[in-house]
Amino acid sequence: MLKVGVISLFPEMFAALDYGIPGRAQQNNLVDIQYFNPRDFSQDKHRNVDDKPYGGGPGMVMQIQPLQDALQEAKQTLGPQSKVLFLSPKGDKFNQQAAQQLASQQNLIFVAGRYEGVDQRFIEQFVDEQWSVGDYVLSGGEFAAMTMLDTVIRLLPKALGDAESALQDSFSDGLLDYPHYTRPDDYQGLQVPKVLLAGDHKAIAKWRRQQALGQTWLKRPDLLAQQQLTAADQELLDEFIKTYKSTI
Repeated sequence: MLKVGVISLFPEMFAALDYGIPGRAQQNNLVDIQYFNPRDFSQDKHRNVDDKPYGGGPGMVMQIQPLQDALQEAKQTLGPQSKVLFLSPKGDKFNQQAAQQLASQQNLIFVAGRYEGVDQRFIEQFVDEQWSVGDYVLSGGEFAAMTMLDTVIRLLPKALGDAESALQDSFSDGLLDYPHYTRPDDYQGLQVPKVLLAGDHKAIAKWRRQQALGQTWLKRPDLLAQQQLTAADQELLDEFIKTYKSTI
């Protein structure tokens, strides 16, 4: 079982993880998520957890003491070796490969910041890794933590109904996913590619691989540039590009 601790001023936001795949994973005891609110550890009579930044400037900064005490409680609950993750625009860019690495861990603690930021001393002393989910600004780390948790949980063994699903997701092999279709095969003149209806599994696998290569070439050439394509892959991609260019 993956044990997860979340340090957040708004733990109720994580109710979204009670649904879908993360919800079923919790019900099936594949993951245990516990929450720790820094306000519960505030030594201020008003339960304040933030103060004005030294040196002046806008906004408020989360104080180290409530965060440290919340983290200490989390480690006592989950285990002292728990990896501490802080959500920050300064962090490494989170991707599928990072999710796979985190899914192999036993204990994770996510720290969701708020306001203008978190006292740097907490980050330097207690954070093992910093992660960013993208080059944009969020109201707090909760949304980023939920994104990361959803991605990690779906990679846990038995979290998905079909064990192959995670292997075929976009980014799992460094490429975007191929297009998907379901019934009806003809909807108002829009038809499913014939190769998917013929029952030739070898041809279907070839088509899907070509589409994954082609879609990545079209939409994320940066990902494709990182791939070491086989001669067969290059041939499939060249054929895709030739067909694509003939239609524009």
